[in-house]
Amino acid sequence: MEAELREIHDHLSQHPPFDTVLDELLDDVVGNIEITYFKADSMILEQGQSIHALSYIRSGAVEIYHYNGELYDRLEEGDIFGQFGLLRQRKVRFPVKAIEDTLLYQIPKTIFERLCDDDSFADFVELSGSRLKSTVDGSLRENDLMTTRVRKLISRLPQMVETTVSIQETARLMTENVVSSVLLIEPADEEDSDGVFRGDEGGLWRLKGMVTDEDLRSQVVATGGKTDRPIGQLSDGRLITIQSDESVNEAMMAMLRNHIQRLPVLHRRRPVGVIHLSDIVRYETNSSLYLASNIFSRSSVRDLSRLVPEIRAAFIRLVEAGSTAQMIGDAMSSIGRSLMRRLIELAEDELGPAPIPYCFMVHGSLARNEQSVITDQDNALVLHDSFDPKQHDEYFKMLAQKVSDGLDACGYEYCKGGIMATNDDWRQPLSQWRRYFDKWIAEPDPQRLLHSCIFFDLDAVYGDEYLVENLQDMIASKARHNPRFLGAMARNVLNRRPPLGFFRTFVMETDGRQHKVINIKGRGLAPITDVIRVHALAVGSQAQNSVERLRDIDQAKVLPAGQVDKLQYALEFIALVRMRHQALELQNDQPIDNAIEPENIDTAERHNLKEAFQVVNNAQNFLRYRYPYSA
Repeated sequence: MEAELREIHDHLSQHPPFDTVLDELLDDVVGNIEITYFKADSMILEQGQSIHALSYIRSGAVEIYHYNGELYDRLEEGDIFGQFGLLRQRKVRFPVKAIEDTLLYQIPKTIFERLCDDDSFADFVELSGSRLKSTVDGSLRENDLMTTRVRKLISRLPQMVETTVSIQETARLMTENVVSSVLLIEPADEEDSDGVFRGDEGGLWRLKGMVTDEDLRSQVVATGGKTDRPIGQLSDGRLITIQSDESVNEAMMAMLRNHIQRLPVLHRRRPVGVIHLSDIVRYETNSSLYLASNIFSRSSVRDLSRLVPEIRAAFIRLVEAGSTAQMIGDAMSSIGRSLMRRLIELAEDELGPAPIPYCFMVHGSLARNEQSVITDQDNALVLHDSFDPKQHDEYFKMLAQKVSDGLDACGYEYCKGGIMATNDDWRQPLSQWRRYFDKWIAEPDPQRLLHSCIFFDLDAVYGDEYLVENLQDMIASKARHNPRFLGAMARNVLNRRPPLGFFRTFVMETDGRQHKVINIKGRGLAPITDVIRVHALAVGSQAQNSVERLRDIDQAKVLPAGQVDKLQYALEFIALVRMRHQALELQNDQPIDNAIEPENIDTAERHNLKEAFQVVNNAQNFLRYRYPYSA
């Protein structure tokens, strides 16, 4: 192939949707391309004119307009246009104008039609034509943890016994069948009840729990317990399960979040297997599962702090394995929660049991299960309303201090804004927290809006969870019915805009080294998280994770069609750019920060980042319309 044609081939192959096209077909595309040039301010396509080619921007930039003359989009190097006209009667739907001197590759309609025989190319041009969408979807398809179904890990049917069977007989069955766990069942009457399934012989059974060899050792052998008792006495009835068509990643996250090593698998309601932590390890390229379980074997803060290098190494492995930002955030958050729980346990061992019920709650990225490798602390204590400061506060103040000091020793820095349970304001009984939240919603001002943005991402991490669930219920019920609060929150979101200039160029800041940078967290991740939070509050969502909130927002249909998907793609990509940047800094022994230098990332990633920022910008503009502010 001649050098000029090779250059065209290489350029096309770097950009969706041509990056998935087979080389043989791409060679045909290159051999039939016509190169055209347009000066700045000249029209490329007029509405209604015939169109006979797909246009690919080799250099320059163009604007696309609606029928009424309003700006629809700005495109640049690597983008395509004209596909909608080719797909619909070969007439131009959206006029196109060059805003810079622009060089185009024109791909004839006959070649375009051949390209559309490729499913991924057709999906790209028929749906949104978004390179960002194509990039994120491609990452998901390539990740084994996201695409492999749990059912593929099942090697045998589960061993099931009735709750009335003796402990001794159960142990004999486990030995005979070489299994380390049994599922407990009991006869049921109504098929439509929760947990009821139909057995092989047609009988109805209810799944009641699981007993493992560890349970037999700890509850029977070690205590000298009687073995003629019913096996059901060894189970508390609580059981975490997963559906067979869920992904291996979901199974991994269920184990991480619940600190378990076995997970019963159901097909609808019927148990079809039990998977063990070791079954997942062969699909998992990082040690996050073992790391989380290892945390609970550590007996001091010093021992926990020695895990910091392992935590950072696990983060790097997750990034290098091509994990999604959601997967990485889940894993790092599970590790963060495990550390915090272990620190609370160690503090309780030293201080003694708490004098009244309480719950440690977390905020920010940990509450949303979206942590990266660096984060500060955002936590608080919700105390039972029997709290008496004179009798009880000394205990909880010491508990908060020990946990906060331990987190700092493990790499979770003290919150510079003081959002920690060591602060007297954030160590309060439930009734006081309800008064806080009620006032923030009813009478929003700048300080209360700031608190709402922080504290309205909240989740229980240890203790009596009903205390935090009470606050979650309150937020979900009250915020949605207060238009003034929603309007104030929406207006507050507009204070942090994505770093895009008029021509989709980056608006950059100067860091301490005089480098031109973008604060990817402050100008990208935080604004999109803020947008999602406002919509979630408006629809009464009790979800904390941003992706789960988007599902609730989608069901409520408060956004125009397709916007939820765009927000999800933008969120995933922006978060992943940040995580890749931080992983690279860790590998190079550099201080970890959020300062991205656009000049140091490739053209395709810069383009995707601009598209993601544009999605955030459009979403912010829609907030102004959806939730108008009235003082």
